[in-house]
Amino acid sequence: MNKLNFEIVKYVEENIFPMYSKNERGHGIEHIKTVIRKSLELADGRDVDMDMVYVIAVYHDLGHHIDRKRHEIVSAKLFMEDENMKKWFTDDKRNIIKEAIEDHRASSDHKPRSIYGMIVSSADRTIVSVDNSIKRAYSYGLRNFPEYSEEEQIERIYNHLYEKYYEGGYAKTYLKNDEYEEGLKKLRIALEDKEKFIERIKEVIKD
Repeated sequence: MNKLNFEIVKYVEENIFPMYSKNERGHGIEHIKTVIRKSLELADGRDVDMDMVYVIAVYHDLGHHIDRKRHEIVSAKLFMEDENMKKWFTDDKRNIIKEAIEDHRASSDHKPRSIYGMIVSSADRTIVSVDNSIKRAYSYGLRNFPEYSEEEQIERIYNHLYEKYYEGGYAKTYLKNDEYEEGLKKLRIALEDKEKFIERIKEVIKD
């Protein structure tokens, strides 16, 4: 794997990573670091600029706290407004990065416009574990649906994960991702028994 530009990594860690504290936990720094890791793994061996891959993964959810429904557009805008990035990327490369950030969303109605978009979109689908997926969905619900009762939050978690990941769900990947496929298999098995899954949600969110 090609080494990343140290100056970019240093700038990101000092200036961009701290901004993720504004997001709810499901789209916070832990998730971002997972997507960075997986993006670099998926990019390894491909004819791509690894610094671009890294930066796309870094910025892809940056605007989530500003507008969750259009966060991919907001995140791309935040990247384009970052004058520091002009030191490391040409206008053409910056535009590819922008489009890849815009194209990463699971519910997007179009295929990513470049290999870079396919990489970050596929990496963003990574399922760390069933319980991690529950925790991310719960965190998202607390931030965005504070009016829900706990019972409603639990029902929302199940429905969200089912609609996104079960057979025919809207989550799509574009590159072979063994880690995701393994996690998806386990999650689908767990989702088959709703009553049992609801009990699992209750246990997980108690922690």
